[in-house]
Amino acid sequence: MSWAVTLDDVGRRYRAGGRWVLRGVDLEVRAGTLLRVEGGNGSGKSTLLRLLAGVEAPSAGRIRGLPGTRGYVPERFPAALPLTAAAYVTHLGRVRGLRGRAAARESTRWLERLGAGPYAGTRMRELSKGSSQKVAVAQALVGRPALLVLDEAWTGLDQSARAVLDEVVRERVAEGGAVVFVEHDPARLAAAPDAVVRIAAGGLAERAERGPRARAGTEPRPRTPRLRIEARGTPGAGAPAGLPRGARCRVTPEGVLSLTVPAAASDAALRTLLAAHPGWHVRSVREEDAAREEDAVQERGGPVGPAREEAGPG
Repeated sequence: MSWAVTLDDVGRRYRAGGRWVLRGVDLEVRAGTLLRVEGGNGSGKSTLLRLLAGVEAPSAGRIRGLPGTRGYVPERFPAALPLTAAAYVTHLGRVRGLRGRAAARESTRWLERLGAGPYAGTRMRELSKGSSQKVAVAQALVGRPALLVLDEAWTGLDQSARAVLDEVVRERVAEGGAVVFVEHDPARLAAAPDAVVRIAAGGLAERAERGPRARAGTEPRPRTPRLRIEARGTPGAGAPAGLPRGARCRVTPEGVLSLTVPAAASDAALRTLLAAHPGWHVRSVREEDAAREEDAVQERGGPVGPAREEAGPG
């Protein structure tokens, strides 16, 4: 079965008016592909994986085509649960549509394959960190989800379990599933990914395609250039009416406006701001990627170059 997950101009922040953890992300992942996500600490890797797993919703843009069955190993697995390892994995199997006995069989199968069979009856809060991680991986694999999302899933596993997970990832891709993963070890599945994407300053900074299967399965999506317009108006003013389609607008109570628009619609957006009553004084217009990089520098306390100034009503 052919399917694809598509992210269109996706952004994510955790409170209204807060810092964008991800912004302007365009990505497509098709069935039968393996995608590695790289980036520094705090770059937004884990946020992207949570969006793909469906455990969080985007604050901007949209995600289309998420398959009905998804497995997810989070960076921090909530291991302090009162259930036994087997009961927990069985429960996740039922959530993914397996009936009672089938869910129990799948639970046993994955726990044993990962080397966790001897403590299937142990309560999870009593397990060691390494044993808990095996349960975390098992719960993601039960029911053979179409999309498997792994956030540092190999961390904490012993050598044998890591090798099993390597095998399972290859199996899922060969069977037509898709796997997206983050892993600190650069040698992990180094020759296997169809594509590698790198995240920096909350956006996709680089993408490398690998091999013929990559070109057939996981394709880069052309990115629409966007501009950020910043303006100042009357304190308490709301967002101006009549902004072009695709615009994202934020206005602070002090009357500071931050507007991002497709580059092709920037003239229309500027005309709307300049013709509004009460008027807006346009302070700067910058490419969004450059603005994002400057924001990141400011957060680190570094110097920022001057923005391009635009004339506005006095």
